[in-house]
Amino acid sequence: MKQDDFPQGSITVIKGRSIVIKGDDIDTDRIIPARFLKCVSFSALGEQVFADDRKELKGSHPFDLDQNKGANILVVNDNFGCGSSREHAPQALMRWGIRLIVGESFAEIFFGNCLSLGIPCITTSKQEITKFQNLVNKNPNQIWDFNLKELSISNQKESFIVKLDEGAYKMLYSGKWDATSQLLDEEETIKNTVNKLPYLNHFNKQI
Repeated sequence: MKQDDFPQGSITVIKGRSIVIKGDDIDTDRIIPARFLKCVSFSALGEQVFADDRKELKGSHPFDLDQNKGANILVVNDNFGCGSSREHAPQALMRWGIRLIVGESFAEIFFGNCLSLGIPCITTSKQEITKFQNLVNKNPNQIWDFNLKELSISNQKESFIVKLDEGAYKMLYSGKWDATSQLLDEEETIKNTVNKLPYLNHFNKQI
C-alpha cells in the first residue's frame, strides 16, 4: 500500500473486494505478534500481519491466497481485536491494504485505534455476518460497496444494513477522525498562537 492510498478526509464510500477471517475473539497478538512491536516504523508491518497463523497454515491462510490479493474489506466475527491495546494491529491491517472491517463486534480500544486511521469498523448480526462470509468465500472476486450515509454494504444482488456508533459516524463523515490533517489545516492559527506565547517568544527579554 502506498502512502497516497491511505485514508484522508471524509470517508463516506469504500468499494472493493472482501476477505474473510473466521473465528471469535481474535486478539491483537494474533493480528500482529508481539515480536514485531520493536519496529521503529509501521511501514513494514503489512507483511507481518497474522504472521504466526500464516506460518502455521503454510500458505493456505486467507491473507496468503492469490484470490484475496488486493482485497480491502475484512469480514470477521465476534470481539475482533481483543487483547492488548497495541496500535500496531490496525496499522498492520491498513498497510496490508484493509480499508474497512465488517464484524459482529469489536474490542473497544481496537475500534478506536482503527477509527484514528480512518478504518471504519461496522457491525451487523451473527446471522448476517455468516451469510456475508459465505457469499465472499463463494465468490471472492465480487465487488462490495460500503455507503456510510445509508449504513449499508452491497453488491449487485445482495445488501446488508450495518451499524456504526454515532460518534464514529460523525467523525468519518466530517473527516474529523484525521487529527493530523486537522492540525495541518490550522498551521497559520498555530503559528499565530505560538508567537503570542511569551515562554516561546523571547520570554526573558520581556521581564
